Amino acid sequence: MTKHFVSDTLVLLGRSLRHISRSPDTIITTAIMPIAFMLLFVYVFGGAIRTGSDRYVNYLLPGILLITVASGISYTAFRLFLDMKGGIFERFQSMPVARSSVLWAHVLTSLVANLISLVLVVLVALGMGFRSGAGVAQWLAVAGIMMLFTLALTWLAVIPGLTAKSVDGASAFSYPLIFLPFVSSAFVPTESMPGPVRAFAENQPVTSIANTIRDLFAQQQVGGDIWIALAWCVGLLVVAYGAAMAVYHRRTG
Repeated sequence: MTKHFVSDTLVLLGRSLRHISRSPDTIITTAIMPIAFMLLFVYVFGGAIRTGSDRYVNYLLPGILLITVASGISYTAFRLFLDMKGGIFERFQSMPVARSSVLWAHVLTSLVANLISLVLVVLVALGMGFRSGAGVAQWLAVAGIMMLFTLALTWLAVIPGLTAKSVDGASAFSYPLIFLPFVSSAFVPTESMPGPVRAFAENQPVTSIANTIRDLFAQQQVGGDIWIALAWCVGLLVVAYGAAMAVYHRRTG
């Protein structure tokens, strides 16, 4: 059964990746907005923001990476919506295909596409002066956190992809996720925020994740932020996965 699931998922993953390879503008579009934010904040607002870092792009990059993922997952919901409306799921149900492999193929496609977008953003950041003395272990830790974050948000994106009534509804859910980093430590230290805003910023997932990635890049002690970040990511992943599978079985049952 496991072998059947894995082989079916790989076949369907190849199908999804072929669609992306024929439309590379999807990945480029996903990366454009985060890169635009990075250019705007570094070259327009960066001189007025005090972060304690010698380069503002070093402080900013973790938040931009999170925005990149939040922007990219909207395409997962979009592609799922098109498959639902196009009758692809019904067609697969009439074939000897593991049911959950259809969703996992979309999720793994999201991981690949977001990885490419993240690499593009990091390359632009390097061109803008981002520098890190982080070693292989720190970079792998950052990659692991970003993959976990991407998985959690992707399974969250599956829900509107299966339930939306229109294309706009399928992708619009990601807008609050894109702007959540703006009320966090992603762009400015939370100490500069007024009381209620600071309380929200310090107790939402983006702050702990951004702080952890920033400390890893700077080779600093990550402290308790990493456990809070992992708890947020794993908790969201478990809830989103359970809800997505429940919705999927209800829609296709």
